[in-house]
Amino acid sequence: MSTLAPAEALRADATTISVVGFAHGTSHFFHLMIPPLFPFFMTEFGLGYASVGTLMTVFFVVSGIGQAVAGIWVDRFGSYRVLLAGIALLALSGVLVALAPNFAGLMFAAFVAGCGNSVFHPADFAVINRRVSPPRLGHAFSVHGLSGNLGWALAPLVMVGVAASAGWRAAGWVAAGFGAISWLLLVWQRETLKYELAHEAATGRQALPPVAFGVILRAPLVWIAFTFFFFATFGFGALQNFAPSLLRDVFDLSLAAATSALSIYLVGGACGLLVGGFLAKPGARFEGTVTAAFGASALIALMLAALPVPAWGVLPAMAAMGFLAGLAGPSRDLLVRTATKARLGESAFGRVYGMVYSGLDVGLAIAPIVFGLLMDWQMQRWVFVGFALSFVGAIAAARMLAGQVAGPSMGKP
Repeated sequence: MSTLAPAEALRADATTISVVGFAHGTSHFFHLMIPPLFPFFMTEFGLGYASVGTLMTVFFVVSGIGQAVAGIWVDRFGSYRVLLAGIALLALSGVLVALAPNFAGLMFAAFVAGCGNSVFHPADFAVINRRVSPPRLGHAFSVHGLSGNLGWALAPLVMVGVAASAGWRAAGWVAAGFGAISWLLLVWQRETLKYELAHEAATGRQALPPVAFGVILRAPLVWIAFTFFFFATFGFGALQNFAPSLLRDVFDLSLAAATSALSIYLVGGACGLLVGGFLAKPGARFEGTVTAAFGASALIALMLAALPVPAWGVLPAMAAMGFLAGLAGPSRDLLVRTATKARLGESAFGRVYGMVYSGLDVGLAIAPIVFGLLMDWQMQRWVFVGFALSFVGAIAAARMLAGQVAGPSMGKP
C-alpha cells in the first residue's frame, strides 16, 4: 500500500471499509431476523417463549463454534471466499424461514444462519488489518462497529413491518433478498477483497509459513482476549433480551418508553463508535480508553441499580451507557490486533480473530439464561449490577491483554 499515491490510498481504504462494513451490517441484520418474528411463530406453531428462545441459543452456539473453524479457512483460503460463503448461508437462512413447515424447520434455519454468521469477524478483521492503512485503522474499526449497530436497528423495523403487512413468510423472503444484495456487492467488489492475497503473493509478505493452530491454542493472549470479549458482551446480552421488561419493572416506564430504551442505547453506541475511531490512533494506550469508557458505563449501571433514578433520567442514562460502550469499540479491536501482531504475526489474524471473537457469541448465548433467572427471581436491579460486573471483568482482561504486547513472539522467529 505504500506504493499508492495518497489519494489512491484514501480511495482504496474507503472502498474496503465501506464494503466490509456493509457485509458486517448484513450479519447483524440476520442476528435479529428471527427474534422479531417470535410472536408470529408462537401463534402459527403453538410455541412458548422457551421454545422460540432456543432458536437464538442455537444461532449463537453454532456461530461461536463456527468462528474458530472460519478463522482457519480465512488464513488458508482468503477472506473473500469465506465471506461469500457466509453471506450465501445467511441468504439461504432467510429462504428457510420463509419455507419452514414447522418448528424443526425454524431450528434448521437458525442453524444455517449461525453457520453464516460465524465467518464475519475472522474474515472482516483479516481484510481490515491487511488492507487498510495503519493511520485509518481506528476509523475502519469504528465504521465496522457502527454498521453492525445499524444492522441491528434496521432488522426489527423491516421484519416486523413486512410480517405485519404481508406475513412472516414474506419477511423471510425479504431477509433473503437483503442477503442476496450483499452477496452481489461482494462479487462486484471482489478485487478489493482479494487484494490481500494478491499483494502478499507479489511482495512475498507471507514467506513465513502460517502459525500452527496448536501454537495459537497455547497462546495466553488468545484466551485472555476470548475472556475479554465474553465479558464485554455478556452484560449487553442482558439489555438485548430484557431491557423493555427490566426498565418497565424497575422504573415504572410505559412499555413504549422501555422498549425505546434499547434503541437509544444502540444509537448512543453508534455515536460512541464514531468518536472512538478518532481516539484509536496508532501508538495510543488502547487499554486506557477501554478502562475509562467501560468503567464509566459500569458506574452508570450501578447508579441505576442503587439509586431512585426518576423516570425521565433513565433514557439519558441508557444513551450514556451505550455511548461509553461504543467509545471503547475501536480501541478494543486495535488492542487485539496489536497483541496478535506482536506475539503471533499477521499470518495468524484469521485464526486468532476466529477464536477470540467467539467469546462474543458465548457471552450472548449464556446471558439470557443468567439474567433470565435474575428476572424470574424478582431481582431486576441485580441485572444492572451484573452488567457493571461484566464490564469490570472486561477491564481486567483488557489490561492483561495489553501486557501481552511486550512479551516475546510465539509464532515468528
